[in-house]
Amino acid sequence: MEIINDQLAGGEHRKARVFERAWSWVQALPGKLKNKVTKVAKNTIKLGKDDPRRVIHSLKVAMALTLVSLLYYWRALYDGLGVAGMWAVLTVVVVFEFTVGATLSKGLNRSFATLLAGALGIGANHLAGLFGEQGEPIILGVLVFLLAAASTFSRFFPRIKARYDYGVLIFILTFSMVTVSGYRVEGLLEMADQRLVTVLIGGGTCIIIAIFLCPVWAGEDLHNLIASNTDKLANYLEGIGGGEYFQLPKDGKSTKVIKNDGYKSVLNSKTTEDSWANFARWEPGHGRFKFCHPWKQYLKIGALVRQCAYQIDTLNGHINSDVHVPQEFLQIVQASCITMSTESGKALKALGTAIKTMKDPKSACQHLETSKNAVEDLHIALKAASLENADVLAIIPAATVASILVEIVKCVEKISTSVHELSQQAHFKVAEPTVSPENKPQLLHRGSINPLLLDDGDDSAHVVITVDEMGSQKFSSGAKSPKTK
Repeated sequence: MEIINDQLAGGEHRKARVFERAWSWVQALPGKLKNKVTKVAKNTIKLGKDDPRRVIHSLKVAMALTLVSLLYYWRALYDGLGVAGMWAVLTVVVVFEFTVGATLSKGLNRSFATLLAGALGIGANHLAGLFGEQGEPIILGVLVFLLAAASTFSRFFPRIKARYDYGVLIFILTFSMVTVSGYRVEGLLEMADQRLVTVLIGGGTCIIIAIFLCPVWAGEDLHNLIASNTDKLANYLEGIGGGEYFQLPKDGKSTKVIKNDGYKSVLNSKTTEDSWANFARWEPGHGRFKFCHPWKQYLKIGALVRQCAYQIDTLNGHINSDVHVPQEFLQIVQASCITMSTESGKALKALGTAIKTMKDPKSACQHLETSKNAVEDLHIALKAASLENADVLAIIPAATVASILVEIVKCVEKISTSVHELSQQAHFKVAEPTVSPENKPQLLHRGSINPLLLDDGDDSAHVVITVDEMGSQKFSSGAKSPKTK
């Protein structure tokens, strides 16, 4: 009996604990709901503030749906179109996209596909009717099979997949519906006509609102994206060029930590660039972007910028490693590497500004030439240095960084060439010279490079390479003083 009483008492305690937990959960529910609603509201506000065009686009879609709904609400229109007016509402839902180019692409694809499929469907039914009541379904089935197979296979062609995939899909759908339903439904021509009219009304409403009411141009977004990606690479290169990596350690501590990783968004931008370039081809001339603007050139520049971003990503991995580099070798490559990085960053910054403002990118040439001269200086310094007694494994990390910077300079040169081609094709504005040709200052390359030797002898020789104003090089050698650093 005592055991039974204990079990009953234990069951009552468990029920009490379950009730307490349930009651505490009910009491905390209003607070949890409030926090959830607050979080959703903050995320919604942030999403709208990040790009106010999203709010405007939502209002534009709502306006288009309201307008085409009049086909149902207005009695005169409903009597003319009937239930087919619902196709206009459906067209707005599936056609209206964020950018003008995407809306035009879907709207025109849907309209022409519906027109062509409707005409072929009516022709197919007329042709099948010539074979009598028994032969008609066979002929219709064969035609549906052939056209559906051919249309589906055409979607595998890259060009059709990129620009007309939606139109081919609508063609298959409309042709099948008109052909199959025409076998049982009377008034096939009237049904096809109503379907075409409603699609044109819905698609036309979307296109008009998208173009004339706060338009969002895919071409402009692509233009700004390429310029922004170029600036991100420039910011990184200017950061490490300022000495964050190549500065010599102080008090035995290294400061080789690069935290600028804004370039990483460039690595995955190909899909966005291809999509916007495809939509931009559908858009009419607007603003600074005339008809037949060279959008393909933007893709070429974007591919080169990504190639440079991959080089920078590799460079970033070496820079943030914990490998110790000998101070002597770092002194040899320090000046040239800092110049290559800094000047390449300035060149990219100038190219990004030129793309953004659509002005002549000649301002980048000077920085590019300086970075190329730094590459030559690096080659001279490495040839003049004695590396016979150096620890090869210890200097490999710094040598790798210097090698990657050389490749980055080459990549920046390719980007510069492509941007100059774009400026010619898109007719960028030519900046007026602020200095007369007679008084134009001469760019002089002067200075001296003193590569240090890595052998341990006290009386080892050193080489001084002096570059005078005319660009000629003079070599001199002598004994190294014990106090020379």
